[in-house]
Amino acid sequence: MSGIFDTKIEFLKGVGPQRAALLNKELNIFTYGELIQHYPFRYEDRTRFFKIRELSSDLENVQIVAKIQKVELIGVGNKRRLVAHVADETGEMEMTWFKGIQWVQKKLPTGAIYIFFGKPARYGSKWSIAHPEMEPISAANEQRNNFQPVYSTTEKLRARFLDSRGISKIMEVLVQACFPHIHETLPQEILHQYQLIGKQEAIRQIHFPSKPDLLHRARKRLKFEEFFFLQLRLLMLKVTRTEKFKGQSLGNTELLTEFYQNHIPFELTNAQKRVIREAFADMKSGKQMNRLIQGDVGSGKTMVAFICMLIAISSGAQACLMAPTEILANQHYEGLKEYADMMGLEIEILTGSVKKSKRKVIHEKLLSGELKILIGTHALLEDVVQFQNLGLAIVDEQHRFGVAQRAKLWAKNEEFIPHVLVMTATPIPRTLAMTLYGDLDVSVIDELPAGRKPIQTVHRYDKDRLKVFGFINEEIKKGRQVYIVYPLIEESETLDLKNVMDGFESISRAFPNYPISIVNGSMKAEAKDYEMQRFVKGETKIMVATTVIEVGVNVPNASVMVIENAERFGLSQLHQLRGRVGRGAEQSYCILMSKYELSKEGRVRLETMVRTNDGFEIADVDLKLRGPGDLMGTQQSGVTDLLIADLGKDAPILTLARDAAQQLLAQDPTLSLPENAPVLRQVKQQKKTAVNWSRIS
Repeated sequence: MSGIFDTKIEFLKGVGPQRAALLNKELNIFTYGELIQHYPFRYEDRTRFFKIRELSSDLENVQIVAKIQKVELIGVGNKRRLVAHVADETGEMEMTWFKGIQWVQKKLPTGAIYIFFGKPARYGSKWSIAHPEMEPISAANEQRNNFQPVYSTTEKLRARFLDSRGISKIMEVLVQACFPHIHETLPQEILHQYQLIGKQEAIRQIHFPSKPDLLHRARKRLKFEEFFFLQLRLLMLKVTRTEKFKGQSLGNTELLTEFYQNHIPFELTNAQKRVIREAFADMKSGKQMNRLIQGDVGSGKTMVAFICMLIAISSGAQACLMAPTEILANQHYEGLKEYADMMGLEIEILTGSVKKSKRKVIHEKLLSGELKILIGTHALLEDVVQFQNLGLAIVDEQHRFGVAQRAKLWAKNEEFIPHVLVMTATPIPRTLAMTLYGDLDVSVIDELPAGRKPIQTVHRYDKDRLKVFGFINEEIKKGRQVYIVYPLIEESETLDLKNVMDGFESISRAFPNYPISIVNGSMKAEAKDYEMQRFVKGETKIMVATTVIEVGVNVPNASVMVIENAERFGLSQLHQLRGRVGRGAEQSYCILMSKYELSKEGRVRLETMVRTNDGFEIADVDLKLRGPGDLMGTQQSGVTDLLIADLGKDAPILTLARDAAQQLLAQDPTLSLPENAPVLRQVKQQKKTAVNWSRIS
């Protein structure tokens, strides 16, 4: 879509410079192309005309043909209203206006026949519609049989008569002007195979559907196209990357064999073994690895990461692991140091709080190659951090890092781009993974280590609090520890939530004999660490906290997680919090506390948590409830820029579109066949407007 679609909207009949400036500001619409893609978000059924005697209060908006019998002004001051008494052959009713009275009054000549549209309400014995839409009857609109589009708009636009109806009017002019210039973007074979209507017809029907079936087909066509080009772009990147970027061949397994034979502390699960095999095949292939490892809380991703590090080190390279926070970096360091020491490998940690003198030593050892494994936060990205030969870069919780930051990590090796392993403990629904990480190979660790008992989750109301306290008491007597998590740090006047400070006091009163830790986001890092360490060592039995513990401390002895105001948390957050317990061999419990009145969504979230421990199923429900934008900080992926498709609801169409894109690239990787010319043209067009995806990893 170029040429006419690049025209500024001020040149469209009915828009002009002032309205154009408003549309620029309010809806970020500047050109014909952007305006024509401002799709309606719903449609009003204007296919039926009601008689006055057929009205009932459970009807939504209705359309009535009636004659104006009398118009009068009633009341004074701000109680003043304009009432038009109208009738058809079955009865009488009123049309009422409280605003814009003078303007409306001029348009209501007695005896005229109008089509009125709005929500009917009963006042006394009469039906009434407040602020109806209206237009004089004509041969054209009486025969009209359509679904009226409803466009999103704003208060400022409405003030300039650009309500949904106003936008619809300019859209009619636009679609007519652009119709001959709308080119097909998909090959005929794909249209035929997936039974899709043409682009021209789809654009016309999405704005002005002639019947429900064609509206449905137009939506399917446009969603398919949107997903198809998104997936095509990702798949082409993947092809380019594997061809363009050679990877170091890291195929030596000497250290791995030694670790397996003498040191491995527990039997790996089949899922872990499978993922290690997949990564190993990439690392020795001579092409750069870009792999995402998804595993639920406690599935053993860290062990997989360490084994991949051993392969890199055996082959003469170094490895690094970057985590988003100091707490997480420290936890990885503590966990991996134990294994590195067994193997006699040097490992260090680099975060903002490491002293300057220590940093200098780390930098020197890295350059000489003596230091094999470096764990750290963003500090790893500083220019001064130089490796002798970085072969493997592991990124934990990837969606917290921006693209530019990760690109800096790949530049740490001038000869070969390091192999990249991305780990995430937030299971991502398949549809989102295909879109967010469509150019990565995905491995899933889908089983928990043997001996792990599934966490038992229950939902309790505030009235059950004493029973819950009794249960906590029993668990502590058995020698276990307990987390109690609150949503807010301080009292909020607007939200009636139990906050941490209140919580700490009431827990202290309920358990006077047990030492208690408290951790919240506003504490200094040292104070937080001190309290965490007391809990880790077992000096305190209860940890009262905000969500700062969502990722972080690993305390195998903690067997109970109580989440206060659980209805206030998102599903993925609840799942992450629950994953803090169940790390030892004992049975663990998660207790979701909530008030009695719950929103529909809140109830679905809590029921889902009680029903399943499967992070992928939970992520699917979360995607349906919240949409992708909130789910993962997806600003780096273009996912939330989808105009009509919806990752939560349109998964089947996404799967079809990805299959189609894969098939097309398998047959014609360079899009040079004549029948794929429309696709190539569209890809080139998108490249001009799209962000540079080329190194999203």
